[in-house]
Amino acid sequence: MINKVLYTRVSSLDQKTDRQRVSESDFDMVIEDKCSGAIPFFEREGGKKVKALLDKGTDIQLSAWAIDRFGRDLRDILNTLHIFTKKRIQVEFISQSLKTLNEDGTENQISKLILSTLGVVSEMHRNQIKENQLQGITLAKLDKSKYRGRKRGTKEDALSFLSKDKNKKALDLLKKGYKGTEISKIVGVHINTITKIKKLSAVH
Repeated sequence: MINKVLYTRVSSLDQKTDRQRVSESDFDMVIEDKCSGAIPFFEREGGKKVKALLDKGTDIQLSAWAIDRFGRDLRDILNTLHIFTKKRIQVEFISQSLKTLNEDGTENQISKLILSTLGVVSEMHRNQIKENQLQGITLAKLDKSKYRGRKRGTKEDALSFLSKDKNKKALDLLKKGYKGTEISKIVGVHINTITKIKKLSAVH
């Protein structure tokens, strides 16, 4: 008897696998992972459960919603599928309507080609996410460095403070009678800075 196994995966603990379980009632068993797709398939908790079934010699048919549920590393995806194919275990990707084996148990070459392409797309998507994250971290560090202000414990003399470009513009506008809130919007300085400019320049 073939045991139909549905494999689901999400990347974080707070995510749900509901969308991947649309046909859950058609399966004898559901194995779930909540981990990064970068982790090799058989090193995940769910992947280990699948491997345990293989080691026991359980006759299974494995399904997943899409190939990216298997992972986002092309080499690991292909190696994992190769292991299942060698053991004559059918793997189906539901949303993509792809099966790894033909009716006679031989490898489906068309599915192999399409799955390889989809695996590349999945890996590219993961790399793009990583690149965006690194870019965000870099920008955040630059912003922090740019706007961190003076080091704690240091003092700035009044002349140096008032000589700053924005503070000079703010002072000019104060002398022309502009309100602090107006100057804050025009020049782009905090209202507290304008209050300090007033105090140091004696402009009222």
